[in-house]
Amino acid sequence: MVFNIGERKDRTRPDGQQKVTGSLHYLTDLSFEGMLHGKILRSPYPHARITGIHIEEAEKLPGVAAVITSKDVPGLNRFGIVFPDQPVLCEERVRYTGDAVAAVAAETETIALKALELIKVEYEELPVLDTPEKALRPDAIKLHPDGNILHKASYHKGNLQDGFSQCVQIVEETYELPRQMHAYMETEGGVFCPEPDGTITVYAGTQHGFKDRFQLSRILAVPEEEIRIVSSPMGGSFGGKDELNIQPCGVLLARKANRPVKIHHTRKESLKAGLKRHPMKIRMKTGADAGGKIQAHEAEIIADTGAYATLGPAILDFAVEHASGPYIIPNAGIEGVSVFTNNGVSGEFRGFGGNQVTFALEGQIDRLAEALKLDPAELRRRNIRGTHDRGPLGHRIVPTNGARDVLEEIIQLDQKRRTERKQPEQWKRKGTGIAITMHGGGLGHGRMDPAGGRLSLTKEGKIEAGFGFEECGQGLVAVIENIVSEEMGCLPEEVSILIGDTAAVPVSGSSTASRGTAMVWHSVQKMKQPFSQLLSRKAGELLGIDPDRLCTGKGGLWDRISAQQVITYKELGQHSTDRISVQTGFDFPVTPDPVAGGHYLYSFGSVRVAVEVDMLTGQVKVTDIDQVIAAGPVISPNGYRGQIEGGAVMSLGYTLMEHAVMENSVYQTENFDSYLIPSIADVPFHSNVWAVEDLCEGDHYGPRGIGEIGTIAIIPAIVKAIHDATGIWVQSLPVSPEVLLDQLNEKGVLSWT
Repeated sequence: MVFNIGERKDRTRPDGQQKVTGSLHYLTDLSFEGMLHGKILRSPYPHARITGIHIEEAEKLPGVAAVITSKDVPGLNRFGIVFPDQPVLCEERVRYTGDAVAAVAAETETIALKALELIKVEYEELPVLDTPEKALRPDAIKLHPDGNILHKASYHKGNLQDGFSQCVQIVEETYELPRQMHAYMETEGGVFCPEPDGTITVYAGTQHGFKDRFQLSRILAVPEEEIRIVSSPMGGSFGGKDELNIQPCGVLLARKANRPVKIHHTRKESLKAGLKRHPMKIRMKTGADAGGKIQAHEAEIIADTGAYATLGPAILDFAVEHASGPYIIPNAGIEGVSVFTNNGVSGEFRGFGGNQVTFALEGQIDRLAEALKLDPAELRRRNIRGTHDRGPLGHRIVPTNGARDVLEEIIQLDQKRRTERKQPEQWKRKGTGIAITMHGGGLGHGRMDPAGGRLSLTKEGKIEAGFGFEECGQGLVAVIENIVSEEMGCLPEEVSILIGDTAAVPVSGSSTASRGTAMVWHSVQKMKQPFSQLLSRKAGELLGIDPDRLCTGKGGLWDRISAQQVITYKELGQHSTDRISVQTGFDFPVTPDPVAGGHYLYSFGSVRVAVEVDMLTGQVKVTDIDQVIAAGPVISPNGYRGQIEGGAVMSLGYTLMEHAVMENSVYQTENFDSYLIPSIADVPFHSNVWAVEDLCEGDHYGPRGIGEIGTIAIIPAIVKAIHDATGIWVQSLPVSPEVLLDQLNEKGVLSWT
């Protein structure tokens, strides 16, 4: 069954009123008595050797409480989620203009900035590798001990040569994808507080508090238990705060000054030092036979990971995995390489490499359909995966008909919308496009991906749900409230939610990889029966009633036979001498086949867009978006729609306007005044989200994550719509109005006629 998500009623988000009124305090809003202000000195050069650092004048400046360099790092002077290769504070060499060299804490931000000016760093400039191609040259200077290749990934199936020999049409194209900013409201920041007992509390936005705690323990050379991470709520992340950023300098400054220290990046600082979406160059060659069956598909992916690794290898693995998408292709050869350069660090970003490779793949499908003189939808239909087909790396996955479901629904919607198509204004041409995609949830095979949670009854009579997840704007609080109240049969107001504090919650894994909702659902499925039985046993002991007669419900426990409430949650909580609590721990489901990074649970999406192209200016406006998503049961309709529509707008920006340009490995933009992101004027007035909830028989894995799936197929759908309107194929993003006009003129399609 498919339904329009906007027609399903939902409760208001528990944190909604606070957020829209501005009364909610983010972590960077916090202040503490005696708090200092921290600032970080970063390299002005993309590549240089450090020959001297002089901090004496900065230390003498009145109001300065602490100045630190690499000599002040007691433990490992490196961080990185998987590969700890990025210096906390550089000792001998800087590799990009965001590299931290020193940091200060002072009574005011003004004094801290003045102190940075007084720190003298002597540099010896080194050759700059500003493209992967330069970094891959045999004579290129090595950015890291093992060279400039971070990671290689590949997948091969069948025989490409034989496959292409069977093709009547072959298309080959190179696609180029830009560097994109996360553009979250709350830039990187937090407050770092030394505690009287020698421990330290970190109030800073992150997507994985326990992983931050682990990394910081290595840097400080102290046990993890001496570090507390409070990580919710934060003002957006989209992957950009998955990695450490200001935290290492913050804890070091706080320890040295023995006072709370706040560090909060300006937008300029965030742009310079923060993660960006991986720029990629993707060459694809795809061929089909006379019957429209794709026989061979070849792809080469080059990813610019910048100066340090972060999760670059996993992102490349994901791109390779999704390079064939939801299609069955008998002969495939996918090769990918992630390359170190002196550019800004590329890392985690919503879609995790799927956005880039799907733009290329769906572009190939549309070009191939044109060459075959076949409807693009029909070409997709002839090659779409079936219910029991294996995953894109030949591995076993949960049986699913999601790909065909979303394809057929978007085809029907497209046919309906075309009958409603109206003539655009003079000088404008209208076009439509569709695209589909699949997206694996979780971290994939071979990667640590723990999950879990806790249910407890508080003395106040609340069912407390404790999870090690973070609220970063994705609506997780509403998801937890909906799942717990539904499964326990209680009222939403009887649920208390505890998240984002390593001192108070169980390990649940990261708030990434579209896994949060799924893992909350699985946790509650595992806990609800033992928790209900424990509540019934405690109530039975207190009241002298057979616990088998009792069950949880609205307000408290009920007698199944008399259908009467026998005790409230508050009464049970107040009369219990010990804490009533149940906890679970498990791993995210993965494929049983040993495929590096291979996923087991997939969500599917299809998109239909309409655009208007101004033939005088080359400007493209998206006027309509329909998205069909197959991701299992809908838990929070408002949150579902918000994630899909919000993701679409983010990728609309990626497609049409966003590009964090670097020249000679230096950012050419320093703020939002020269980096365009979509405003409300760019958001299509007509936007609909359709949900397919059906799962195959025997599928007990519940809801899939939808945080990323809405960002992916929108990109090639817009590009196809531009082609429908103008006849021009776009292979580089963002779409340039100037280039589009040039191509129209070259093709003889005069923009003024």
